[in-house]
Amino acid sequence: MGNKYLEAGKIVNTHGVRGEVRIQPWADSPDFLSGFKRLYIDGAPMEVLSVRIHKGFAIVALDGVSDIDAAIRLKNKTVLIDRDDAQIEEGRYFVADIVGLRAIEAKTGQELGTVADVLSLPANNVYVIKGAREILVPAVPEFVVETDIDAGFVRIRLIEGM
Repeated sequence: MGNKYLEAGKIVNTHGVRGEVRIQPWADSPDFLSGFKRLYIDGAPMEVLSVRIHKGFAIVALDGVSDIDAAIRLKNKTVLIDRDDAQIEEGRYFVADIVGLRAIEAKTGQELGTVADVLSLPANNVYVIKGAREILVPAVPEFVVETDIDAGFVRIRLIEGM
């Protein structure tokens, strides 16, 4: 397991005059942020009063942020969540846990490098593996055979030409 706190989005603007903030979520869906009673901004816990989704953003009311002046001070801040508060499906992982894993070729056991980044593309995520060469691998079961966060590796099935 990685860090206790995970980046979950960025406050990109205010919303209205009552202190709500517009958060660009860094998750598969903005609904993910709806499940949290507490968010962390600049290391400080902030109680969530309400969350609603609007045009792909999470509109969030935070305790202690009751007007536009207080909300504007939060603009461009990164929002974190406590890993222990997050519920994700079996077989799903946080990007922060994938980056840095060793990538191993499934058939030969050859180490290909490490996962340097995860690209979020419309069809699916893509792992950027950097080693002797850079390899882009779709993060789907046909290519990602096994992911073991605790052991620190992801086993990849390459096809000819990759």
